[in-house]
Amino acid sequence: MTAALDHLVVLAATLDEGVAWCESTLSVTPGPGGQHALMGTHNRLFSIASPAFPLAYFEIIAIDPAAAAPARQRWYDLDDADVQARLRREGPQLVHWVARVDNAQAAVAALKMQGIDRGEVITASRPTPQGLLQWQITVREDGQRLIDGTLPTLIQWGSVHPAAAMPASSVTLLSFDLQHPQADTLVSACQALGLQGVPVQAGPPRLRAQLQTPKGMIEICS
Repeated sequence: MTAALDHLVVLAATLDEGVAWCESTLSVTPGPGGQHALMGTHNRLFSIASPAFPLAYFEIIAIDPAAAAPARQRWYDLDDADVQARLRREGPQLVHWVARVDNAQAAVAALKMQGIDRGEVITASRPTPQGLLQWQITVREDGQRLIDGTLPTLIQWGSVHPAAAMPASSVTLLSFDLQHPQADTLVSACQALGLQGVPVQAGPPRLRAQLQTPKGMIEICS
C-alpha cells in the first residue's frame, strides 16, 4: 500500500471569490477546471508540483449555482450549514486534502482495519479539452471529511492524471503537515495507507501548507 499527497482543497462560497482570494493571497490566477455533475460543484485548478510533491495541484471548489442539486450530500462538507456560514463570513479556506492511491478499495479496507469508515468508492468524471477525465474517489454518505479535514479523501485516477495537462505555475508546494488532538489515530491511518512525507503532530486541528510564490514563501493554514 502506497499513498501520496495529490492535491489541496480550498472551499469557497463562490468560485469567483475563490479565484479572487487566490490572486490576492498567492499572486496566481487558477487555470480552468470543470463541473462535477454528480456533486453539483465546479472548480479551478493550478499546479503546485515540486520535487517533494510531484503531480501536486491546488483545487478551489464551490457549489455550482447553475447545477441541479445532487441526490446525495456533496463532498468536503459543502452542504454543512456551519461550513457554508464560515465561508460567507471569513472567505475561502484551506479545509482538506486528497491522497492519491493505486487501489482505492484496498485503501478503504486498510482504514476500516483502523476503525475508520472513509466512505464508499464512487466513480466520477468530467469533460476536459483533452477528453474525459475519470477517477474513483471516497465519499461518505454524510459528505464528511473526518478528523476535522486532516484525514485525506482518497483518489485513484484513471489512465490520465489532471496535472499532466497543467502548465507549471509560479507557485510550488514546499511542505505540508497536519496537527490534531487525535494525532495517534491520524498517524496510524497514514501508516496504514503507506503515506509518507506528511508529518503529523498533536495539537489543535490544523492543516498547514508552505508555498513558494511570487510574493516569497507563504504559509496557509486551516
